[in-house]
Amino acid sequence: MLVALSLGAVTATAACGSEEPSSASAAASPSAVAVAASPSSAPAALSITDPWVKTAKKGMTAAFGTLVNNSDSDVTVIAGSTPVAPMVELHEVVESKGKMVMRPKKGGFVVPAHGTHVLQPGGDHIMVMDVPAEIKPGSEVPFTLELQGGGTYTFTALGKDFAGAKENYQPGADMGGMG
Repeated sequence: MLVALSLGAVTATAACGSEEPSSASAAASPSAVAVAASPSSAPAALSITDPWVKTAKKGMTAAFGTLVNNSDSDVTVIAGSTPVAPMVELHEVVESKGKMVMRPKKGGFVVPAHGTHVLQPGGDHIMVMDVPAEIKPGSEVPFTLELQGGGTYTFTALGKDFAGAKENYQPGADMGGMG
């Protein structure tokens, strides 16, 4: 069962050089989530259901789940980060020259007002690059997403083994005929 838990709104300060308050942490369950901070007068309520990250020895992997927007405005995720890797990109899988390939998603992920945006193998995902150490099953991996307009959203994804459709998480990689 997918569960989204909104832990509360965090208001960010729009002043230059000021420090944003940190989002609440989801300690109880990897599927529990925090709420995004936004410099607008009404913070965007972003959450994620069933966040997980594919286990990996090292190198590249990806994170998945369903982003949920409970606000009256679209929310755009423009970047991401995690302490387990020096590089994170937002990626999509598209057809190119008859093959399914992975590439950075221009403009980020738009989560429509009162809607969802699915992050899944063979589709949009959060690419985690240059992972120096193993991500094991059951590992709790923290992520911070940057939102258009200056807010952030944090969540924890659970490490999970996944053979799936034989995805190869390398930029421009052939995705094995997925469609």
